[in-house]
Amino acid sequence: MTVKKILISQNPPRVLNGYQALKDKYGVEIDFRPFFRIVPLSLKEFRTEKINIPDHTAIVFSSRHAIDAFFAICEELHFRVPETMKYFCTTELVANYLQKHIVYRKRKIFFGDGTPESIVSLIGTKHKDENFLITSSDSSNAESLTRLFDEKKLKWENAILVKTVISDLKDLDINSYDMVVFYNPADVKSLGENFPGFKQGAVRFVSYGKGVVKSMEAAGLNIALKAPTPEAPSVASAIDLYLQKEA
Repeated sequence: MTVKKILISQNPPRVLNGYQALKDKYGVEIDFRPFFRIVPLSLKEFRTEKINIPDHTAIVFSSRHAIDAFFAICEELHFRVPETMKYFCTTELVANYLQKHIVYRKRKIFFGDGTPESIVSLIGTKHKDENFLITSSDSSNAESLTRLFDEKKLKWENAILVKTVISDLKDLDINSYDMVVFYNPADVKSLGENFPGFKQGAVRFVSYGKGVVKSMEAAGLNIALKAPTPEAPSVASAIDLYLQKEA
């Protein structure tokens, strides 16, 4: 087996079961190192967008980072979010995170299945007259959602609330790893900025999620393994199947 050392471009998860199983089964070394971090925009940065939050009656959230940033900005603006505000979240996980900032049972909260279509379906005709604030990051593309909003003639504005900051990885010997896992286009950007002139050589890259594949291919990276799949819903299970074939 030629894969002995694996780099995961994220912080270590709270539960290491899948990765620990890989270590025990194959004797591989697994390191975790985030290639970027998400930080909230300052109030000064947000104000350049010229968005007036009180104008909006409904908010679309796709991440927990955006939720934290939104309520932090509201606090700095001394704006108390009304109980009548409606929240449309891309997933149940994101929706549940709202409990950190609001009394969940008293608010109008809806969540989809992770797709833009599910959000529009939740809005339907019942909520079509709301004025929506679609939150995003500087590195995310809300076009797939805003296009659907336009098709349904919904009223919306897009607010960037968080930004991507590339991690300093200069101390990392990237070529010492046999396999590297990427989750986000920002991982690819970080690779380019930290290791200019990087040559892939024998390094095997793993992509998790469709969003990162395009960026990896544009950067000329060969993808040895794509996840999730029906057979391997997690990175750990995908790597396990890969290593089984190598063994």
